[in-house]
Amino acid sequence: MKRGYKNLKALVFNTYGGPEVLEYHEIMDPIIGPDQILVRMKAIGLNFADIYRRKGNYHLAGKPPYILGYEGAGIVEKVGAEVQGISLGDRIAFADVPFANAELVAVPYEKLIPLPELVSFEQAASILLQGLTAHYLTSDSYAVKNNDVILVHAAAGGVGQLLVQIVKLLGGRVIGLTSSLEKVEVIKKAGADFVALYKDDWKQKVLEVTNGKGVDIVYESVGSTLMDSFAVTRIGGTVVFYGMSGGDPVPVDPRMLMDASKTLTGGDLWNVLTSMEERITRSNELFRWIEEGKLKVSEPTTFALKEGQEAHRYLESRKSTGKILLIP
Repeated sequence: MKRGYKNLKALVFNTYGGPEVLEYHEIMDPIIGPDQILVRMKAIGLNFADIYRRKGNYHLAGKPPYILGYEGAGIVEKVGAEVQGISLGDRIAFADVPFANAELVAVPYEKLIPLPELVSFEQAASILLQGLTAHYLTSDSYAVKNNDVILVHAAAGGVGQLLVQIVKLLGGRVIGLTSSLEKVEVIKKAGADFVALYKDDWKQKVLEVTNGKGVDIVYESVGSTLMDSFAVTRIGGTVVFYGMSGGDPVPVDPRMLMDASKTLTGGDLWNVLTSMEERITRSNELFRWIEEGKLKVSEPTTFALKEGQEAHRYLESRKSTGKILLIP
């Protein structure tokens, strides 16, 4: 992406490290290509991927200063010569466009998602990455059916709360797992039928709740608990692995899968969002659920974009139960 005149503010960093490496200062405006639009940002989603990139765990192309952020919503300020059907002032959102931690962002036409009037910028920036993840996990990785009994790890997290709600929407029953008593009510409010704490003998509790049978499906995002997840999955059940916030999983012996007729499947959002049509179709279902009151987006914690250091510290503290947004 080319840069133009220096007059907009962004959250940048020049070296990898802790939140203290983030700086808020002027950079050059992005110059859009013929197939791009320029968006004035109203809300920007903060995700753990931003922390991994800041630390250097994820590879970053190009040279510093680097700009984090991939998710957000705003208003169209300029339209490329080859873009049709988009006008100045239109409300749009995106889930996978780089350099989002800035007042202005160049968005490729194929990545934009039109935003309905009844969905706020804050809701869109809160739900797209996590909501689209929960959407494909419940439709593609495993198609949730009526009366399925499903265990959701880290159920108080952003994806976790949305998984609980979508599973209930699709007719399933949910057992949520979390780390603290404070988060139990959050998960119950999302609609979980039962909640267990990691510090307790949660495997025994899950088996008790399922009368010794085990659950049909586990949404596994912790990693280090993978074998525990298999232990509470019924014969013929499925473990959907999509994250490892608690550390790497151990290798899985395929003979175990064979002996218990269990399935291990994985999921990655970028294998699903392969076209503009996929982005819009899936996002529109999320937006429709929000408009109909079937999907509740918990109130986000907001920080000014210039308070990026504080926002990163708060996310890393794992004290948050909902989305964290940066507001330019």
